[in-house]
Amino acid sequence: MSLIPETLRYTKEHEWVLAEGSLYTMGITDYAQQALGDIVYVQLPQVGQSVMAGAICGEIESTKSVSEIYAPVSGVVQSINEALTHAPESINSDPYGTGWLVKIEVTTPPSDLLGSTQYGEITA
Repeated sequence: MSLIPETLRYTKEHEWVLAEGSLYTMGITDYAQQALGDIVYVQLPQVGQSVMAGAICGEIESTKSVSEIYAPVSGVVQSINEALTHAPESINSDPYGTGWLVKIEVTTPPSDLLGSTQYGEITA
């Protein structure tokens, strides 16, 4: 069974977000990293790039496949997790901590993110 922290919000595409004011940290869920298997490469958007909720903003490559990353919110990328360049496997070992992907400055808070119970229902 995958870990689904109650303090986060989720998308149906298996991304999570943590809102701290207008700055949203995002990553992929424990469920997603388990499905992908061993992650070997991550392509992230550039700092300063605008992203749109639901649009592709990067990709994750594992030993099994390549999967697209969808922006869970609309805004401007403020920072990316540079450590993933050299240690993409931290997404597997700590998807909600050291495996975070991007921090996005959001202009309009999203209203369509799922709570932990709702996300748990789609991954059950």
